[in-house]
Amino acid sequence: MMHQITADIAASVVRVDVAVGDRVAADQRLLTLESMKMEIPIVAGAAGRVVTVGVQAGDTVLEGDVLVTLE
Repeated sequence: MMHQITADIAASVVRVDVAVGDRVAADQRLLTLESMKMEIPIVAGAAGRVVTVGVQAGDTVLEGDVLVTLE
């Protein structure tokens, strides 16, 4: 089953910690966003494999944008 991780707010992507094909554990950091000078870690809700990474460092995202897809 695919699980899309989306942005909760408009933000800038500071760092991406995973790549397509990586296996991740529950609560593992996938990437870091920054909004209003606060860093927001985005973590996996469950273990899985990274299928897509839709952003890279320096990108700006809007609420609802897909950041990472896990299976």
